[in-house]
Amino acid sequence: MKKPSNIVCFVAGALLLAATAFAQNGDATAQGRAVVTVLPAQAGSSVIVPATALAVKVGGKQASVTVWTPLKSRPVELVFLIDSGARSSLGTQFGAISNFAREMPANMKMTIAYMENGQAVFTEPLSSNPAVVLQALRMPAGPPGISASPYFCLSNLAKNWPSHDRTARREVVMITDGVDPYYVRYNPEDPYVESAIHDSVRAGLVIYSIYWRSEGLLGRSGYATFAGQNLLNEVTQATGGNSYWQGYGNPVDFEPYFKDLRHRLEGQYELSFAAPRNGKAGVERLQMHLNATSAKVDAPQQVYVGPAEETLEAHPIERGAE
Repeated sequence: MKKPSNIVCFVAGALLLAATAFAQNGDATAQGRAVVTVLPAQAGSSVIVPATALAVKVGGKQASVTVWTPLKSRPVELVFLIDSGARSSLGTQFGAISNFAREMPANMKMTIAYMENGQAVFTEPLSSNPAVVLQALRMPAGPPGISASPYFCLSNLAKNWPSHDRTARREVVMITDGVDPYYVRYNPEDPYVESAIHDSVRAGLVIYSIYWRSEGLLGRSGYATFAGQNLLNEVTQATGGNSYWQGYGNPVDFEPYFKDLRHRLEGQYELSFAAPRNGKAGVERLQMHLNATSAKVDAPQQVYVGPAEETLEAHPIERGAE
């Protein structure tokens, strides 16, 4: 006679555990991190933005800010990713690149990689020594199309970042015309660009691009220029970076771009948040509104969201406030 009551107790206990697990799963939140750039509304001024001025949505749902802290003193790892098929006139900008390397702050490491056959090819490691960095600076020597696609190379870099320092910000400066030879005309849903964005967001990269034409007849066409610039803009906006170009031709001087880049690096914040979980871990749409007239914000349009341990693995920024 005791067996039925034992069975009833067992079933009731199992149902209680299942209900508890279901409730916990229903209330589960996902976490994510992003590097956000805050710039003063007026050039030359300084600005401090409190967390209370932020409104954040992830995947269309309201998210709560858990960390909002300046990153100015945190380590920076920056990779110049240069198209090996770029026109040799890029050599006229080596002085600006060299100056940028020589003026890097003490908390920065830098290196140069070249786009070749769908990969990011390094000759030197990340270094805080400008002489070591500039050893890798050379004239583009490849034939037209040697990169295969600049977006293959960006994906390869994201999956093989040359460091395991989770505290460092990961920044990339792409120097390329951005043309995808597999989709020469502009396709806003180019699958290779979408893959590069996904891989970059997953790895916590902030991408900047400088437009520079490639060798060959394709690089001279107006529709290719339009396509390349717009694809690069998709990548930089998705990751919270910025695109630099000057009309349809090569820019005269990189120095103004590097000056702007320095300001952006100094104005970066870490944003960490908790949001309702929409399902499996993955990349979600990020919307961020800043309620402050003294500043403007460049936030990534996409962010990796998942359980705390996966988010920590995916992003290089260390949790905490300064």
